[in-house]
Amino acid sequence: MNVQYGTDQIEGVTQADESQPTGRTPATWRWLLAAHGKQLFPVGLLAVLWAIFTALNPRFIELHNLITILQQAVTLLVVALGMTLVIIAGSIDLSVGSILGLSTVTAASFAPSMGVAAAIPACLVGLIAGTINGVVFAKGKVPSFIVTLGTMVIYRGIILLYTSGSTIPLDQETFVNVFAGRSFGIPHSIPIAAGLAVLCSLILHFTVFGREVRAVGGGERVAVLTGIKVDRVKIGMFMFLGLLAGMAGVLHGAWSMAATSQTGEGLELDAIAAVVVGGTPLTGGMGSVERTVLGSLIMVILSNGMNMIGVDPYLQSIVKGTVLVAAVFVTIDRRKIGIIK
Repeated sequence: MNVQYGTDQIEGVTQADESQPTGRTPATWRWLLAAHGKQLFPVGLLAVLWAIFTALNPRFIELHNLITILQQAVTLLVVALGMTLVIIAGSIDLSVGSILGLSTVTAASFAPSMGVAAAIPACLVGLIAGTINGVVFAKGKVPSFIVTLGTMVIYRGIILLYTSGSTIPLDQETFVNVFAGRSFGIPHSIPIAAGLAVLCSLILHFTVFGREVRAVGGGERVAVLTGIKVDRVKIGMFMFLGLLAGMAGVLHGAWSMAATSQTGEGLELDAIAAVVVGGTPLTGGMGSVERTVLGSLIMVILSNGMNMIGVDPYLQSIVKGTVLVAAVFVTIDRRKIGIIK
């Protein structure tokens, strides 16, 4: 049976669609928010913070302060880069602050005799610490949260035992000039961090390891069935994070010119916040370095801006916590969670 459709019917449908644009507008907005809200959240938040702090204190956008913001973001960004891979794989690392502190202490101890080369043992310490985390997590089948919570305390205890709570100066001239000096008014740490961000982005998007990390986060059982050596991927990503935390310790030590027993305390929460605020969900399977860069800038701008307008330090903690909860609310993939506990 042949069915013919008249042009008047087609025109009628078209006219009906065009005659109700207002009725479709709310649904369209809901669709846009659902489809692009996660991507737009960090950009929108960054724009809002920029506008608010500029309006309340015009000195916020002065070149000197902008360079200060970038310099303050270096340590957080370098650690958050490694945390991005771990979170994309569906895991977590709470020991990065202690690893950074351990690496800073190592750099301060070796710098007087080794100069710039002190960065090598510092990064090696970070690599070893990250390897321990990865091996216990992957081979011991212990949740990453528990493993890194324990090593966070262990590594911090090593720092306290070694320093006896005292400060170790890091004022070796060559070391400080290379990692914290300035050229053309730009701190050396900024291009170093930018280079590491590019490297991480290339690894995540254009290497087999990067694709395997995404696959593990998307579904570990499926990854096993496709032939991915999941344990190797898990150990590798924790090693990579430990190495980056070690490098962050070098940059932080050169900037602060000292290593203390408190160095890096609380950094793990800031690093997780930077990744999540940037739009990478804790449920894993997706995320990017570019989002983490945005998230790191948001966290640092939030602190810098609140300091410039005189917000009470205790209130600042409340604001940061609120931003983190809002970010998790927006970015979490509820389809991957059966029951919220």
